[in-house]
Amino acid sequence: MSGIEQGALIGGLMLLLLALRVHIGIAMLAAGSLGYIWIVNLDTLLNYYKTFAYARYSVYDLSVVPLFLLMGQFATHGGLSRSLFKAGNAMIGHWRGGMAMAAVTACAGFGAICGSSLATAATMGQVALPELRRHGYSARLATASIAAGGTLGILIPPSVPLVIYAIITEQNIAKLFVAAFIPGIIAAIGYMVAIAVMARLDPEHAPAGAKLAWWARLKALSETWPVLLIFVVVIGGIYGGFFTPTEAASIGTIATGFVALTSGGLKGRGFLECIYGAAQATAMIFLILLGADVLNVFLALTQMPAELAKWVIGLQLSPLLVLVVILLIYLVLGCIMDSLSMILLTIPIFFPIIMGIDLWGLNAEGKAIWFGILALMVVEIGLITPPVGMNVYIISSMAKDVPMRETFIGIIPFLISDLFRITLLLFVPGVALYALQVLK
Repeated sequence: MSGIEQGALIGGLMLLLLALRVHIGIAMLAAGSLGYIWIVNLDTLLNYYKTFAYARYSVYDLSVVPLFLLMGQFATHGGLSRSLFKAGNAMIGHWRGGMAMAAVTACAGFGAICGSSLATAATMGQVALPELRRHGYSARLATASIAAGGTLGILIPPSVPLVIYAIITEQNIAKLFVAAFIPGIIAAIGYMVAIAVMARLDPEHAPAGAKLAWWARLKALSETWPVLLIFVVVIGGIYGGFFTPTEAASIGTIATGFVALTSGGLKGRGFLECIYGAAQATAMIFLILLGADVLNVFLALTQMPAELAKWVIGLQLSPLLVLVVILLIYLVLGCIMDSLSMILLTIPIFFPIIMGIDLWGLNAEGKAIWFGILALMVVEIGLITPPVGMNVYIISSMAKDVPMRETFIGIIPFLISDLFRITLLLFVPGVALYALQVLK
């Protein structure tokens, strides 16, 4: 049996376990372990078990993950999301659909200090959803705009999935963060355009709000200075060479914790809730990492990634066609799997294929960074597409009176915006790589 056939068989077993609602980390661990025993033997697997957990968790770069997650927890409890939404609403809330646009911009700003789409959607849902409903926004637009805006948390740096991608592909974390910045801004603008179109086609979806005086706008805007300062220190410090990503995450976490402390967000059980939330999310991510390691070791033993890359290259297909097929696979997987699991499962298989074909004449580093941003953008769509759509489920749990079908219908304009954005990045890699060239 060839390596591709062996890999496909174990992959099918893993998908079966997922269908039986086994946790993705456990499913990958179990399937990878059975595959390892099949290829080698049980004694060798047990010997591997003695050291592989330490080998994975002792990687220095991984320490940035719990730090960014804790920073997001502090930001949530520190009221930064509320000040961002208040500022956005003060500036553009008087536009038709402006309050929903303010929610999107607040999601982008919160994503800059959070790094998690689920946390961004949950936090902004608590802040913005009641206000949108109170001001007469339709349930469809209110829930869909926050669910879609929440996906910006995975793209606007710092981003935990980008860190994981960088570690797996041995790329520079700082360069990936910089490359994600412009696509993230384009995503936010695209979502605002989608809201504007919906508001124009059916004004009942989004009434215009009252226009505030300039002094009131500037006052609301001035209250967001902690977010801007933290973002500049973290991202500027990383790319300026002042800090490593881990050091920058530590400084950002301390700064965000201080803001949360002075705002009263850490009173009572607030601090313990932040620690518990970060620990719980870190444990989940690290369990998935552990399962992915065992599965990837099995795939390495079968030589499946190398054989698959060689087979695809041998077909002499158009490189663009190969890339489009990979992106379509991501879209399908996004309907049944979370973003981090997709990255850990597919990158070891797809990355060698991408690096083995010529795409727009890019060098190895440029191609790796561009593909990482492109894949992440496609992966984020899975957060708002049925049947999984984790962001939609989170918002629906907050708006129990809104049928989930209504939210998914409202998501359609945002998905169209995503399609345009992905097409732009697909054919114009400079959208992601331009910032790197400017900052050289």
